[in-house]
Amino acid sequence: MHFTINGATHTVEPDIRASLLDVLREHLGLTGTKKGCDHGQCGACTVLVNGRRINACLTLAVMHQDDDILTIEGLGSAEDLHPLQAAFIKHDGYQCGYCTPGQICSAVGMLDEMAKGWPSHVSADLETVTLDGAEISERMSGNLCRCSAYPNIVDAIAEVAGAERA
Repeated sequence: MHFTINGATHTVEPDIRASLLDVLREHLGLTGTKKGCDHGQCGACTVLVNGRRINACLTLAVMHQDDDILTIEGLGSAEDLHPLQAAFIKHDGYQCGYCTPGQICSAVGMLDEMAKGWPSHVSADLETVTLDGAEISERMSGNLCRCSAYPNIVDAIAEVAGAERA
């Protein structure tokens, strides 16, 4: 099967039962995406597939033939950080760092959803979605942080989005 990961085309022949997470980590050596719970409850394995955020532990790799997949390794480099990576550092939103790749990939997807005007469960106005602390927290609720860096994560995302933290 073929798919594009971080801009490069890859061909792999995984077991049909292998999750996308396992193929990324074990077949392709992309270990930035973390295995937290392996049940879709923590968000540590969040990647972007065709621009939409998904839990890589919950989807079979074979379902992603010809898809465009973006992992934390494809967002930026040590020399050229993605704005969200830089903001997470500035606001100490990474603490132990285990959940950070999933948090950042989820935040990238969330900001894209906001740009498209997609409302969430806490959006007061479905026509004009306003990004504030409550909106960010709701949209990031699928990503857990055992270090409780949530206020710092919200601050980092708000800075990149140009929003006020409420």
